[in-house]
Amino acid sequence: QVQLVESGGGLVQAGGSLRLSCAASVRTFRTYAMGWFRQAPGKEREFVAAISWSGGSTYYADSVKGRFTISRDDAKNTVSLQMNSLKTDDTAVYYCAARNSTGVTTTIGSYLYWGQGTQVTVSS
Repeated sequence: QVQLVESGGGLVQAGGSLRLSCAASVRTFRTYAMGWFRQAPGKEREFVAAISWSGGSTYYADSVKGRFTISRDDAKNTVSLQMNSLKTDDTAVYYCAARNSTGVTTTIGSYLYWGQGTQVTVSS
């Protein structure tokens, strides 16, 4: 069983930055590929970013490419999402997810473990 706890959400003005973190309670964290997803009110959950188990591969949604950066620290069992140049369209609940596999994927169903989510609100 993997437990994931997100932190770092909040209210920020458009153009600002936030850094989300996700702490995983599992001894074999380095064997999990990780992802970030988000869900805005009235919309389906969507892929944001993913990182492979080794950290050597990353993948981003087109909407965040060049603004968001995903990274992982296996020594601390954490994965982070640095969000810069935030837009009002980035407002959503952000979820951390884990899959017991090596590669990156955008498919929600491929992720077995999910955090509770953290709210990000970007004001104009």
